Amino acid sequence: MGWRDSLVRLADYEVEQLRVRLAEVVDRRVQAELELALLHAEAEAERHRADSDVEAGWYRLGYLEGWRIRRDRLHEHIAAIQAEEAGARDALARAFEDLKKYEHLREVAAGEARQEAARLDVAAMDELGARRAAAR
Repeated sequence: MGWRDSLVRLADYEVEQLRVRLAEVVDRRVQAELELALLHAEAEAERHRADSDVEAGWYRLGYLEGWRIRRDRLHEHIAAIQAEEAGARDALARAFEDLKKYEHLREVAAGEARQEAARLDVAAMDELGARRAAAR
């Protein structure tokens, strides 16, 4: 049963590696979403500053144009990370299914080995009973 155990260990290792990868991708997505929220907060603060300072109002159009570019880049970055996250989740699901298949294979083989051992025990007991009956 060594090779079955090796398959299970390898599949388990793959699942753990994919979990780590997924966690890293999720962390990057959360970080990007936090940057987007900060960008919106910065724009709101700039709007308040422009409302209170006439001179700052002159620069508001340029700021908003730059802000929109940064916002669009962040949206694109978040969309790319979300696609990567979906792929990582799919890979993890497939790896987990493979792990369960290998574990099932190992359990079936162990059950068959127990049945064979029980069959051999019964055969040995039958032979011992036949010898005792023949000796009488």
